[in-house]
Amino acid sequence: MSAEFYGIFIALCLSIVISVAISGASYILGVKQPDIEKVSVYECGFDPFESSRIPFSVRFFLIGILFLIFDLEISFLFP
Repeated sequence: MSAEFYGIFIALCLSIVISVAISGASYILGVKQPDIEKVSVYECGFDPFESSRIPFSVRFFLIGILFLIFDLEISFLFP
């Protein structure tokens, strides 16, 4: 490795070590048992009407993604 890349290599290693240390500290020191209010379902202040684990149709997401793609294309074509 040439001499001009040593500074970049040291900065990269230092940033990785600091990231791992902060992530590990938050995992070790974090609260493990959330209270009942944090894990409850929130639906605009009302009690939930149905289960929140109902599967969605893939067609719904496909139509939404296609709409976003073509909407962005149109906005770029007609400024």
